[in-house]
Amino acid sequence: IKIFVSRQLPKACDLWEEILQNHPTDLLALKFSHDTYFYLGFQIQMRDSVARVYPFWTPDIPLSSYVKGYYSFGLMETNLFDRAEEIAHEALAINQTDAWSVHTIAHIHEMKAEVKKGLDFMKETEANWKNSDMLACHNYWHWALYFIEKGEYEAALTTYDNHIAPRCLSSGSMLDVVDNCSMLYRLHLEGVKLGERWNNVFELTKKHTKDHVLLFNDVHFLMSSLGAKDHRTTNELLTTLQELAKAPCEDHELSLAPSLGLPLCQAFVEFENGNCDKAVDLLYPIRYQLIQLGGSNAQRDVFNQLLIHAALNSKSQAKQNLARCLLRERDVVRPHSPMTERLIRRAASVHSMA
Repeated sequence: IKIFVSRQLPKACDLWEEILQNHPTDLLALKFSHDTYFYLGFQIQMRDSVARVYPFWTPDIPLSSYVKGYYSFGLMETNLFDRAEEIAHEALAINQTDAWSVHTIAHIHEMKAEVKKGLDFMKETEANWKNSDMLACHNYWHWALYFIEKGEYEAALTTYDNHIAPRCLSSGSMLDVVDNCSMLYRLHLEGVKLGERWNNVFELTKKHTKDHVLLFNDVHFLMSSLGAKDHRTTNELLTTLQELAKAPCEDHELSLAPSLGLPLCQAFVEFENGNCDKAVDLLYPIRYQLIQLGGSNAQRDVFNQLLIHAALNSKSQAKQNLARCLLRERDVVRPHSPMTERLIRRAASVHSMA
């Protein structure tokens, strides 16, 4: 934990793995390693760390069903959807209030663009997880993603207003804050008018402007300051991150700032300033490295959406063509996605006008 607090995240994981080799049912070591691999974007390690101890968690051991939930999430993030769903359902058969296993299944339906299945599942299970203080907000976030996917923006806003925003304003927890920023930005990309919602979230994020603990969090704070149109805070976040990134240190996150964190943040700024060509130039070369910033595939999809929108809005025919290429890629990976189909129609109209 001391190594973790000093921000040497990979080294901390190595030490937790040493503990687990000798004590495979050490739940604290397992949970810490699982979460830290998530922060690092080490998806395979996150999955396999649980796989190595999974046989030791027999049904007679307290909390063993939760380990099924951990394992299902790692399987899902490495695209082993069928096995992930099977194990998540095993966990829920033991404990239907296991919000983490619900969360795995929500991810699976989202990644496969199975909108109806996802909506039905969340509605059917809501009573079981809505009082989970840590994950309820995040599960409602997943619920709202299905509405955005369908283009039902009023339903997404209703879910946001009734469930996501109140929980965030009450808890102030970082996961809830990130969910709020991400939800509003996705709606913003879809052209939805958000009223004062950005200002409410900004009241929570502005005090974290100079924290720079996780780059993934930083870019979400930036969404908030951009949404609230607070240029001073936007500049403060960027300049303080630039200064910290100059100094050599063992902080894993800051080591990624020059190559990933700062270009990603600047891409958001350029897009909001109408410089779509520049946003694409910043974001496209690093798109496959952004996994190093952590978060789930679903959470990082907001970066993919930004790139597509920037390319679509570009005045460059080459970048408009890139947008069509990215949409074809998305359509193959996630067939029958209503959002992708909407964007493909828009790309076709842009092409015909050109």
